Amino acid sequence: MLVAYAHPDDESFGSGGLIAKYVQAGVAVYYLCATNGELGTVPPEMASQHPSVAELRRAELDRAAQILGFKEVIRLNYKDSGMMGAASNDDPDSLWYHSQHHFDELVRRVVEVMRRVRPQVVLTFNRFGGYGHPDHIAIQRATEAAFHLAGDPAYETGQPPYAPQKLYYGGLPAAMLRLFAWTMRLRGKDLRHMGTNKDIDFQAVLDHLEPTHARVDVSDYLTVWDAASAAHESQGGGRLMQNNLPLWLRRRLMGQQGFTRVVPPPTQDRVDETDLFAGVSE
Repeated sequence: MLVAYAHPDDESFGSGGLIAKYVQAGVAVYYLCATNGELGTVPPEMASQHPSVAELRRAELDRAAQILGFKEVIRLNYKDSGMMGAASNDDPDSLWYHSQHHFDELVRRVVEVMRRVRPQVVLTFNRFGGYGHPDHIAIQRATEAAFHLAGDPAYETGQPPYAPQKLYYGGLPAAMLRLFAWTMRLRGKDLRHMGTNKDIDFQAVLDHLEPTHARVDVSDYLTVWDAASAAHESQGGGRLMQNNLPLWLRRRLMGQQGFTRVVPPPTQDRVDETDLFAGVSE
């Protein structure tokens, strides 16, 4: 399996339970991390312990990767682009800038990874990038394009062609998100300006939810998920996942992760799988 996300922490916060489940089952899981996450908000006392925010976040990813058991972490080393519309989007070294001005080069790099590690299953963000982050959108578009090109013999990279079999978007827990939105409205919060920096449009997240076709039981892997999340301490990882709920309740509420199947395309929008490797051939 190849998991293609944008930042150190995306792998743990979004898919830690799933990754832990498949690693324990013997699957070789690779993580393609597109940026170094240097624009993430970091407490000053933590930032001062490392030469740079990028180095801090790389170290956190190294710890999370060891906990989850990745076969390999592949870093593309683009700069974090910041939130959509920020001046940092125009940094020539940022992922968003490359996706807008050098998209073919970005796709080629992802194709080269796919042809080298030869995943049967590829997982990336949904088309809105989860919550609209430009780096999430950029790596989603590049990964989907690369998925279709990797098996094309006419697309030259100096490697043999290899076609992955299944492509998924990471799902979001729609019912819990809608409940959260309802409670925020009751408290008089503006859903268009959420988060620490008021730069997340939560209503847009709801508007861009994708259908769920696979629902995977990760209830036995929540403690590993917590540990990997906590490795990203600078991003609030230890607090974010545990949320002060007892484990038995979290198993009920968070024990099933949903995913959108893109390839092979579903015949209808309903859950028809409990395993992302269903139907995969050797």
